[in-house]
Amino acid sequence: MTKLRIALYQPDIPGNTGTILRLAACLGLGVDIIEPAGFDISDRNLKRAGMDYLSAVTLTRHVNWERFETWRLESGRRLVLASTKAAQPYTDFIFRADDILLFGRESAGVPDHVHDRADSRILIPMVEGQRSINVAMSAAMISGEALRQTQWSPHQAPGGNVAPE
Repeated sequence: MTKLRIALYQPDIPGNTGTILRLAACLGLGVDIIEPAGFDISDRNLKRAGMDYLSAVTLTRHVNWERFETWRLESGRRLVLASTKAAQPYTDFIFRADDILLFGRESAGVPDHVHDRADSRILIPMVEGQRSINVAMSAAMISGEALRQTQWSPHQAPGGNVAPE
């Protein structure tokens, strides 16, 4: 089975990226970083946030959006963009096990040409007047729902442990 992936479009904050890499390592997700990043990928803050989990994650770096998009189209994967401009709540979306969940820059999201290339756009509903949820928290929420729908049985945790009811 091809696994779910998280893609980060030109991430700005190494701590958020490290947290997402740690999340991916723990949940068995692949990660794509679409460069240029707003920091050196070897940044100590990235390593501090990712701790010793970084060696356990499948990380692919793409030199730019065009290279990422070429790879994605060749692999036949659907691109699902998390966006505050979307209309469909992520909890109403039907995920596939090989989806790529795309998250934009902390400072600016994704440009229109990237937004337009997404196969689907989803949002996390928020109370009125709030701008956005931290990208690492958003990635955790949406990845959890995607995994619940595609890979986790109703009462089984991913490591084979029975989840409490």
